[in-house]
Amino acid sequence: MMNITAYYQVLGLKTEASLEEIKAAYRKLVQQYHPDINPGDQQAREKFIAITEAYRKLLDSVQSTPAPQQNKTEQPSVKKPPAAKVTRKNISTYIPPLSAFEFQVKWNSYRELQKLWKNQRFTQAIALAETLSQKLPQDPEVRSWQASSYQRWGRQLIGDRQLETARIYLKKALKTDPHNRSLWSEVERDFRRMERIFR
Repeated sequence: MMNITAYYQVLGLKTEASLEEIKAAYRKLVQQYHPDINPGDQQAREKFIAITEAYRKLLDSVQSTPAPQQNKTEQPSVKKPPAAKVTRKNISTYIPPLSAFEFQVKWNSYRELQKLWKNQRFTQAIALAETLSQKLPQDPEVRSWQASSYQRWGRQLIGDRQLETARIYLKKALKTDPHNRSLWSEVERDFRRMERIFR
């Protein structure tokens, strides 16, 4: 069994890499070494197994670190939206391997999600992410994309001054992917923006 530093090296990362950098490195390498893309290539298969193991171990390591907490010492003088409350759940580190069809569906969906996000078609992005999540319920990346779709839509709703609905979607984002520290930071910024609007 390798140590954590070795797992970072397998993904070509430094030990201070963020969760998003880990996911990005994994996506890139998997698309290069997946057995369905390299049929009969034993070296590619072994590389794929090592990449997948490293990714799972790093996910487990990073996700076991508590998410940042909001500063509770501040006592605002005006009424503000209630803070999001999220119950943490233990997430299994076992990720079932994808079939060639599931792998293709997943990455085609991700490319479509990127287009929808870019064009600010967030309700369509949510529908696509929720459908993909039903097909691949244990995939952490799919969960992350679903949460990101909720968060982006919540941010858009803040801009439209639909604050109650925005709060609902921001909470859904945190409940969908509660161990994603980058997401927590984004949502905390969104809640602070809502507070400024309330003042």
